Amino acid sequence: MALVEINKDNFDSKVLKSESMVLADFNADWCGPCKMLKPILESISNENKDIKVVSINIDSEDELAEAYNVSSIPCLVLFDKGMEVKRSIGLVSKDAINDMIGGK
Repeated sequence: MALVEINKDNFDSKVLKSESMVLADFNADWCGPCKMLKPILESISNENKDIKVVSINIDSEDELAEAYNVSSIPCLVLFDKGMEVKRSIGLVSKDAINDMIGGK
């Protein structure tokens, strides 16, 4: 399943006002570790129907990256009821991401 692409126009409705938890992947097309993380996130999205996994390209959405103090990528931010509850920076394993979303 493809990750939902997020921009400043749909961020509020798709992330902050989501009924389910949202795992936001702040990334860039030129970032090698981001490319390596994408299939892991797609797998997690397919296996966890109660969490929404979204992608935010920091090059086109620099305002969102700045608003959430994203200075290194890939950066995963877990939102619950519109609030940031966890953050992970860098390439991480599928198990680490599952621990992040499961052990909120």
